[in-house]
Amino acid sequence: MTVAARRLPSSVWVTGLTLGAVAAVTVLAVKAEQGPQPHATAAAKPSASASAKPSAKPSQAAEAAVPDGSGTGRRVVYSLGQKRVWLIDASDQSRRTFAVWPGSVSPDPGTYTVSKRTDALTGSDGVQIEHVVYFAAKSGVNIAFSNALDGSSPPPVSGTQTGGIRMKVADGDAVWAFGSAGTTVTVVE
Repeated sequence: MTVAARRLPSSVWVTGLTLGAVAAVTVLAVKAEQGPQPHATAAAKPSASASAKPSAKPSQAAEAAVPDGSGTGRRVVYSLGQKRVWLIDASDQSRRTFAVWPGSVSPDPGTYTVSKRTDALTGSDGVQIEHVVYFAAKSGVNIAFSNALDGSSPPPVSGTQTGGIRMKVADGDAVWAFGSAGTTVTVVE
């Protein structure tokens, strides 16, 4: 007599399939979290015929507006006074804006181009930085956008000339992706 094939109870099959489905969903959720995320964009410029309600916080809305006189076309705009950067696409729409922490040496207002990019290095202040996007030099100091690997934004060391314009890690990722060599950088007051 042959031994009959043993069958697993249906509850074991259901449990196994459920665990497999939960594992697959978890893996997909983790991958989605690591992928590109949607970002808020600056609001479109209102027209004379716009019938929108006034903003509850007009000072914040004014800060987010792309500065007048910052050029046209695809570019990075850096406002010295607002300590803010905008990434502007070819249709002159702001795709991202964020606050930055400038170093002790600021570029003069004007138009520059991204001249060099370095993935990671130690900044002149001794902080490990990444996504370094160089676009100007002043008084022998290179000026570049970057972010600290640890996400910090230390104030410049007193008496040390630094040209790093620091930003949060996610903003550094965005500038790195946007600011390829030759990209225009407009610096305004």
